[in-house]
Amino acid sequence: MDSAARPADDAPEGPLEVALIGDLTEHEPDCYDKLLGVAPGSPCTLYINSPGGSAYTAISLMTLIRLRNLQVTGVVTGECSSAALWPLAACVRRLVTPYSVLLFHPMKWQSEEHVQLDEAAEWARHFARLEQDMDRLLAQQLGLPYEQLQAWMRPGRYVSGPEFAQAGLAELIDLEALPCDFQP
Repeated sequence: MDSAARPADDAPEGPLEVALIGDLTEHEPDCYDKLLGVAPGSPCTLYINSPGGSAYTAISLMTLIRLRNLQVTGVVTGECSSAALWPLAACVRRLVTPYSVLLFHPMKWQSEEHVQLDEAAEWARHFARLEQDMDRLLAQQLGLPYEQLQAWMRPGRYVSGPEFAQAGLAELIDLEALPCDFQP
């Protein structure tokens, strides 16, 4: 039974919760299904512990969140690295812990084994533009100056939860002082 057909007494309390765990590319269909289960403009909580994945998957998830105007609270429960940064950037509220880690690095790409030279040249041209455009979009969505993003990206930097919060990009959750009834 889908969530729209669920009886009222079986309805979940609070916003829908979605887990973005592991490689984005491998779990893309599940994330889409869950995010599409949230009514447009409604709140949900996105728990993130991901090393990243495909840049296209990341930008697609960000686009889905933004186009549907989802009021997402992103909670970095462990790692939010590489491509996982884009869905986090789309969140209207971001929470990190002292143990959260976010890896910023330049995009990486690989091609199939049997790619022709002209196709590889076209991909390299496309990739250079894509990387620059996505970096600018990420900085804009995070509310971070582009120059600061570039400083974190090159050559690649692990940013701690406290440092991310200190930059004004998230709220820091003190796990030791967290009340038992905390709601993200």
